[in-house]
Amino acid sequence: MRTEIKPYNPFDFLLDDSDIGEYLTNAFMDDDPDLFIIALGHVARHKGFANLAKETGLNRESLYKALSGKTKPRWDTVQRIIKAMHIKVSVEAC
Repeated sequence: MRTEIKPYNPFDFLLDDSDIGEYLTNAFMDDDPDLFIIALGHVARHKGFANLAKETGLNRESLYKALSGKTKPRWDTVQRIIKAMHIKVSVEAC
């Protein structure tokens, strides 16, 4: 018997916007800066790349590439993606 395995998607376990916020915050605080970009990619998949492409003005292929964790997207691209997903980013001193 063959077992089908699908890629892990943390959004199978996240329920609401506060879970998404906590997930992104933890990814941002990690020592690996690529982890935050990958986490944004997970959120984008959850919300839908087609809508995100329309709202950012970027094509889907560019979004997939930028959020793969294999490239270093420019800050303006990351900022456009964050704004299009209606994510509020805040900074506070520790």
